[in-house]
Amino acid sequence: MVNVQETLKQAHSLFTSKQYDKAIFLYSQVLSLEPTNSEYQLYPIFCDIASENDEKGQSLFDYFTVVRSESIDKAIKEVLEIIAAYDGNNEQMMKLLENFSNQTVEALDAINYRDFETLIEQRGSFKVAFQDIMFSTKVAITSKDEFYNFVNQLIENNFEKTAYSYLDGFNEYFKYDKQVMELYDKLGSKTIELNNK
Repeated sequence: MVNVQETLKQAHSLFTSKQYDKAIFLYSQVLSLEPTNSEYQLYPIFCDIASENDEKGQSLFDYFTVVRSESIDKAIKEVLEIIAAYDGNNEQMMKLLENFSNQTVEALDAINYRDFETLIEQRGSFKVAFQDIMFSTKVAITSKDEFYNFVNQLIENNFEKTAYSYLDGFNEYFKYDKQVMELYDKLGSKTIELNNK
């Protein structure tokens, strides 16, 4: 018997490591068990798109992952709109993704990551900038690179609890991702260091 959640985790891991043929095989297994599940229907499409255009497929998957954590229905609806507009035009698709990302940031009363980086420059350090917003505003992460960079900065600046909550929040998608495992290791080492001081 196929364990749906375990199979999905493995498939997500294969997708993020760009092994699309293996990922689509596992996604198809999951979909065969629940053929009417709208979320599961999307994953093989992401693989198809990524096989044609790596950046496009990965961006779409990243976006879906981020929006899904807020609302699965909204994530499915928006990604289907993007896919419907997909005609091989990379620029058009990326523009749609950016527009949806901006709408999501506004709806969440959040600051997008680029604006947060500007705030870091203005305040002179990540720590000061994050302390300024941590109780009033969320940082909207819209790609894996932003996620890695943000969590790494949280660890470097001793925001261990927040780093753990971000890592655990995205664990379902990035569980077997090498960079995420490195962040967990770094966080573990940092916690041990702080406890021994």
